[in-house]
Amino acid sequence: MTKPIMQLENVTVSFEGRDGGGKKVQMDVLQELSLDIFSGEILAIVGESGCGKSTLGKVLAGLHRPAEGTYRYEGQDSVVLKGKEKKAFRLGVQLIQQDSYAALNPSRTIFQSLKAPLVAHRLTRGAKQTRKRVTELLETVGLTPVEQFVDKFPHQLSGGQRQRVLMARAISLNPRVIIADEPVSMVDVSLRLSILNLMSRLNKELGIAFIYITHDLATARFIAQKGRLAVMYLGRIVELSEVGLMMNQAQHPYMQALLSAVPLPHPKMAKLKKQLPIKGYEVPKLTSSPTGCHFHPRCPYATEECERETPQLREGKHGVVACHHAERIPVWTLPHSSASSSS
Repeated sequence: MTKPIMQLENVTVSFEGRDGGGKKVQMDVLQELSLDIFSGEILAIVGESGCGKSTLGKVLAGLHRPAEGTYRYEGQDSVVLKGKEKKAFRLGVQLIQQDSYAALNPSRTIFQSLKAPLVAHRLTRGAKQTRKRVTELLETVGLTPVEQFVDKFPHQLSGGQRQRVLMARAISLNPRVIIADEPVSMVDVSLRLSILNLMSRLNKELGIAFIYITHDLATARFIAQKGRLAVMYLGRIVELSEVGLMMNQAQHPYMQALLSAVPLPHPKMAKLKKQLPIKGYEVPKLTSSPTGCHFHPRCPYATEECERETPQLREGKHGVVACHHAERIPVWTLPHSSASSSS
C-alpha cells in the first residue's frame, strides 16, 4: 500500500466517569491505539457497545483530541494544523452520523441543508450554480427524480432517504475520507443493502476512503469484502486483517467468539460450526478494566501471562493480532456450503 493518509500512534483518549461506589475515576476509552488508514480503502471497525469504536471515529474526525499519542493527517500532526492545512483536514474528513433525523435541521429543506456547506466554503457561486450542484449531489446518491426530494423537509423523508441526504452532504465537500458511524442501524432492514451499495459505489467512483463503524459483523463483511476489518475490545484493536481472511481464519479468541455466535441459515452448516466456550458473557466496565489482556476473564485459553502482560499487536498468520497465544490456539474457520452439501 501507499503512504497512509491517517496515522494513529499510541493514541489514548480519557473521560471522567464514576465507579460502582460513585467515586470519580478516569476512564481510558481508547488505550495506546495505533492504526494506519490508506487512501481509497474501506476499513470496517467492529466491536461490542462501549468498546470505543465511536470514540475512535470522533478522534479521526477531529472531534476528540488524544490525551496521549499522535494523530497525523497527510503526515502532519492534526492537533497543530493551522490555516490552509487545517481547512484541508476539515474538508477532507467527513462524518456521517447514526441518527439521520437528528443530524438534519428539521426547519430546513433538503436544498437548504445541502446548500449551506457549499456556500460556506465557497464551492459554488450564485443561486443557479448552487441549485445545479445540489441537484447533482442528489442524483449521485440516488434520490431521483430530484424534484420529489429537494424542497422537502427531513420529516417528510424515510430513514433511508435521510441517510442518503447525509451522504450527499458529506461528498459535497469532496472529502478524501468519510467516517460512517452505524449508518444503517436505524434504517429498515429492507433498505440497508441499498445504503451499503451506495457507499461501495462512492468508494469506487469517487475514490473516497470509508471507515465503517458497526457492531454488525454481517454488514461489516459486506461493505468491506475487499477491504480490511479491525476488531476492537475495551479500547484496543485486538485483530486487524483482510475481511475474507479474518472471517474464515479468525486468530483472536474474541473474534472467534463473535463468529461462533453468528447464526448460520443452513442447518448442516450450523451443525459443523464450532462453538467457543467463553467463560462469561458480561463485558467488564471501563472504570475497572482487567489487568493484562482485557479479554482474559472471558477467554478459554487465558493463562497467568495473560493476566499480567498486555499483548501488543504483532504479525500473525495473516494481518496483526494482539494475543499471547495466537500461534498455539486453533484458528477458527467458518464451515463452507460445499462441506455441508457433501456430508
